[in-house]
Parts: sequence; C-alpha cells; structure tokens
Amino acid sequence: MTIEDFGARVASVWQGLRPSTRRLVERALSTPPPTLGVAATRGDSAYDARSEWELSRLLAALDERATERGETVLSAEQSRELARMADTCAAVLRREARSAEVFAQLLDRALRARDYARVDALADVLAARLAPSEMCEMARSANPAVRAVAQESLLQLPTAVLVALLGDPVDAEVARAALESQADEYESEEARFVVNALEQVDADEDDF
Repeated sequence: MTIEDFGARVASVWQGLRPSTRRLVERALSTPPPTLGVAATRGDSAYDARSEWELSRLLAALDERATERGETVLSAEQSRELARMADTCAAVLRREARSAEVFAQLLDRALRARDYARVDALADVLAARLAPSEMCEMARSANPAVRAVAQESLLQLPTAVLVALLGDPVDAEVARAALESQADEYESEEARFVVNALEQVDADEDDF
C-alpha cells in the first residue's frame, strides 16, 4: 500500500513534508502503539515548530479523508491503515505539540471520538506544555468544549501569571475572567484583591 492509495490530498500533504518530518512518521509507524500518557515536557531544544505544523496538516488531511465520500471509497484494509497513520500522527503530536492550534485539534479529535480518557490526559498537561498566552488563545476557541478545557487549565495557573496577562490587550479579557473564577470558585484572596482593584478602576473610569 502506498500513500497515493489514501487520495490526492493526503498524497500532496505527504509529499510536502520535509524528509525529517516524514522519517519521524515512518519511525513512529514502525514502533508499538504508544500508551495513553502524554508527556508534559516543554522547552526541549529538539522541539521543531515547523514539524509540528506539518504533522498537524497531515493529521487534518487523514481525518478529512476518513470521513470523505466524494473520492473513491476506501477498502477495509485501506481504512485500517488510514486510521493507523492518523492515530500515529496524533500520538506524535501529543508528545511534541506546544501550540494552541494543535492542542485544540487534538482535543477536538478526542472529543469527536468520545475518548474522554484522552481528553483528560491532554488537559492534565496543558499548563505544563503551553505558554499562558497560548492557553488564552485556546480559551477563545470556537469549540465550546475546547474553551472549557482551556479555561479550567487557566484557573490552575498562579494568580501572578494571570495578572501579568492583564497588560496584553488580546489576552486581558480571558485573564480577568480566570481571576474572577479563582476568586469566586477557589476563594483565592489574592485573586479577590486583584478583581476588587480592577472593579475600582472600572468604577473610577465610569465616574470620569
């Protein structure tokens, strides 16, 4: 079986991969399936952002082909191999991903499969893997379930980290909502102090 058997789009994305990314997939395909756990490391010098982007595109193409009905219908064997390749790409990304876009893709994929153990595993490493600004981006996702996972992870961040995000015009609204939740749901005195200060600033501006 060749990559062309999966259709034109998958073949095109595969041909566009750098040799190093292609070898990464081929090595993963030749090793035993990974366990459920998701490595939580961040800051590894071997991390390759372009490889992550390429693998994300390949995974999207494979998943799209699995649900397509316009092209030639896949045989049972082709469907199994397509699913194996897609699951392998997802497994590699789970170990390496450090962007909001790819984490959202993996969460959305797990949610569609109703693989809630995988959703929990991804949620458990979100804060360790993503920068706070990336978590805020996920919290603005169009997918309500992805938003909920990201928002819950933001609540686990130290209050000081959320306060630092208030200076960012893009992330400030999400950070403030997380601070309010820390104050109300977790009864954090530190968060409550910050929220009260923000409310006072708002009141002063209204008076002005």
